[in-house]
Amino acid sequence: MKRLLTYLKPHKWVMVLATLLVLGIIGVELYRPIILGNAIDDYINAYYNPYQVTTQDGEGAVAYRDLYLTREGVDVDETNTADAVYYQIFLYQDHYYMAEELTGAEAAELADADSGELAVYAKASVQLSRDDLKELRTYDFRGILQAAALYLLMLLLGFVLNAADTWMLQKMGQNIVYRMREEVFDHIQGLSSSFFDTTPVGKLVTRVSNDTEAVNEMFSTILVKLFKNIVMIIGYAVVMLSINVKMALFSFLLLPVVTVLTFVFRSYSRKAYQLVRNRITDLNTFLSEHISGMKLIQIFAREKQKYQEFEGKSRELYLAYRKEVLTFAIFRPAVYLASILAKVIVIGAGSYFVLGSTLSLGTLYIFITYIGSFFEPIQEMAEQFGTLQSSLASAEKIFSVLDEEPKIVNPCGPEEAYRPQKGPEGETVTPPRPEEVRLQGNIEFRHVWFAYEKDDYILKDISFTIHPGEKVAFVGATGAGKTSILNLIGRYYDIQKGQILIDGIDIKDYNIDVLRSSIGQVQQDVFLFTGDIKSNISLGREDITMEDVRSSARTVHANEFIERIPGQYDAPVTERGSTLSTGQRQLISFARTLAYQPSILVLDEATANIDTETESLITQALETLMEGRTTIMVAHRLSTIQHADKIIVMHRGQIRESGTHQELLAHDGLYKKLYDLQLVEE
Repeated sequence: MKRLLTYLKPHKWVMVLATLLVLGIIGVELYRPIILGNAIDDYINAYYNPYQVTTQDGEGAVAYRDLYLTREGVDVDETNTADAVYYQIFLYQDHYYMAEELTGAEAAELADADSGELAVYAKASVQLSRDDLKELRTYDFRGILQAAALYLLMLLLGFVLNAADTWMLQKMGQNIVYRMREEVFDHIQGLSSSFFDTTPVGKLVTRVSNDTEAVNEMFSTILVKLFKNIVMIIGYAVVMLSINVKMALFSFLLLPVVTVLTFVFRSYSRKAYQLVRNRITDLNTFLSEHISGMKLIQIFAREKQKYQEFEGKSRELYLAYRKEVLTFAIFRPAVYLASILAKVIVIGAGSYFVLGSTLSLGTLYIFITYIGSFFEPIQEMAEQFGTLQSSLASAEKIFSVLDEEPKIVNPCGPEEAYRPQKGPEGETVTPPRPEEVRLQGNIEFRHVWFAYEKDDYILKDISFTIHPGEKVAFVGATGAGKTSILNLIGRYYDIQKGQILIDGIDIKDYNIDVLRSSIGQVQQDVFLFTGDIKSNISLGREDITMEDVRSSARTVHANEFIERIPGQYDAPVTERGSTLSTGQRQLISFARTLAYQPSILVLDEATANIDTETESLITQALETLMEGRTTIMVAHRLSTIQHADKIIVMHRGQIRESGTHQELLAHDGLYKKLYDLQLVEE
């Protein structure tokens, strides 16, 4: 939570303003029942308030027969029986009567009279008509209209405050999640290749999408609502105690029961939320992996088995959701039942006090309204605690990714190409800017040892030198370590022992972006992004013009098929380039590499998926491209690397032979055996 709250720092004033708005909303919600309660006491139920005779122009004067009466400033004085004369309306058997010319004692007695006493007064009083009541209660009607207007004003004010508060918090929540999504994705991009070797893609997709959205819920809703509900509960309690202590205590009778329910629910809901988040991650991981590999599933006719696996994971998520729903299904009715029982207690006790004339009807209405709303924030708080736990569980998963330290660390800032080096006389040489650097391509491995896992070394004491402009090929059986060497040159992994230098500088001293942008790598398994052909060649780099894209495509003869398809370079490319053939995807990857004008070319089985005719064209293009560039090739078909300046033969992580094609054949060693074996196969 402490770490999550750091995301609020840029929005602290928004939170302050939102808090003030929430306090305003609470004030409005607490005041609305008081308006109606006062209206009931002061106007609707105020017909029994006594009148006194006044003049026509007297304050609050209303006509009654040949008199003018007023309630303004009238106070019943039981001790004054000589001069004070009162007129008082009372209700008996659904009819209103006017008791005329009462003394103070009689007016006080009439206000507290029971039905028997009222019957006596009714015989001696005048039954009022509708017109009489309308005239006599003009003041009450005016007061009701004013109360209604004030109530409507409070509703509008509450709407405006709620709308402003919701807009601010939702906008703030989206800004925070936007920043968090960017931070997570940016961090993922900086992680080492070894992290992606062991982490499912679906798990990372869940972190960036689902989990950040769960955190959004906390920032945009939960935090402020928790604060609002806590203040609301305190506010209801304080206002009820200030109005009537006895009624407030009756209202709080079931509060301990609701508190126990809340703590029990919070415990169960936390477990349910965590289970749901884990099941969502499992399902997303399964979907990401199996939809990507759908072609393989169909090739081996494993649809039924994979469907059963999916059904199992889907059912686990369904059961987790059902457990969560069941928790809410028990808690909500339980709290609702407690609130209804509390309302019954309030109505029962309040009615007793009203009949005993120790509580006004308006006050009873206020308590009935408050008790209906008093348990709502308690219920919401319990549910919000559950959602908060879900958000925290999601945040924990997000932070687990953010806490993943990249094993490949950039040694210098973006403004430097590499670490400062010592000159011939010991002085420090200022490193150039990245855009000023173009590697020459002199590559040297010095006693390199490398393992993906602990001490299980893939490369053992590897040493070789590749001079600028040289074409070097690595051959050997599967698992000999050829591709590992290519990965080490681009520093996708770090070695355990030894040293790798390019142009005399350790690659660990290079800015990673400078190093990798100088190496053009074409792999056997080509990845194309959703978009169009030109964006897959330029990869969105602004300094690569459309002419550069076309030129690169022409060089590798990709233009021959691109210009035949509708849209040409603007033709859409679906996910992973599924609408293109394997050879076409490979040609686009060649064009992509050429467009970046690398100093070092790395070809990892680059022509394995291209037919013989296309391979011939590619070979011609590569001969032109290799001029002035260091080229490193890995190939199983030895016929494709015979032109190399040097061929290095790998076997079980070690260099067994090195030389030109003819030299190695004459040596009659491992290379000669591989060559003869392929010749026989052909």
